[in-house]
Amino acid sequence: MSLFASFYNDLVPLFRNLRVTLEMIKWEHSVFALPFALCGAMLAANGRPTLHQLAWIIVAMVSARSAAMAFNRLADASLDAANPRTQTRALPAGTLTPGFVTIFVIVSCAIFIVAASQLNRLTLALSPVALAIVLLYSYTKRFTRWSHLMLGLALGIAPAAAWIAVRASLDPRILLLTAAVTFWVAGFDVLYACQDHAFDHQAGLHSVPRYFGIANSLWISRLFHLLMLLLLISLIISFGLGKLAIVGVAIVASLLTYEHSLVKAHDLSKLNAAFFTMNGVISVVFFCFVAGDLLLR
Repeated sequence: MSLFASFYNDLVPLFRNLRVTLEMIKWEHSVFALPFALCGAMLAANGRPTLHQLAWIIVAMVSARSAAMAFNRLADASLDAANPRTQTRALPAGTLTPGFVTIFVIVSCAIFIVAASQLNRLTLALSPVALAIVLLYSYTKRFTRWSHLMLGLALGIAPAAAWIAVRASLDPRILLLTAAVTFWVAGFDVLYACQDHAFDHQAGLHSVPRYFGIANSLWISRLFHLLMLLLLISLIISFGLGKLAIVGVAIVASLLTYEHSLVKAHDLSKLNAAFFTMNGVISVVFFCFVAGDLLLR
């Protein structure tokens, strides 16, 4: 009985720390890039990838994003502690230790490499490159105002990686989707960074809002999202997709227009969790219409 009690007492804090870590990294927001990765897989397979491929692509996506977000929280722990908006996050608040989060990052990276190994040799060979991109993004705001595009690239490689996972090769056409996701993510990250305009100045961090001001940053975000839509249209043309995919892009355009109508240079109050959840809706909508187009051919 004492042995069981000791085992139970060890498990309780472990699961508690794991729950807090998943909350900290917004695990549920894996939905942002996952649908675009699945689009890449379906385009590569011209319809249905195998269940084996889909399962390991999902494992790879979720584990890579988990590693990246947890590493970002480690890298930014001191900055988060100094920023009034982020002082309640788990690491600066002391509800998680850097040691536990470091272990979480290492385990997530290991799971990602295992997932890559289950797909093909090229995905395994490129797995360190993918990890370098998603992890090292965290330091880019120390030296470039365009870190938003680096974050976009970290998520944007997902559809290209999924294509490689299915085909064990790379078709340049899928890079249109990589570029579209890059500008999509960069656009809403610029909006998000507007909240830290003053803090970035104080801390010496680089961002679009710091250098261009909030009003101009809103226009840069709109430009990024316009580029995303143009790239999605180019993708449809390149792959010969039909009316369903076109309708999907039209809905994405409507949702982005609505998003931007919520944010004003003098009023950022609607930049809340619900606002960013809408970006998950955008990726799911696009996936559903592209998947429908491919499956109904």
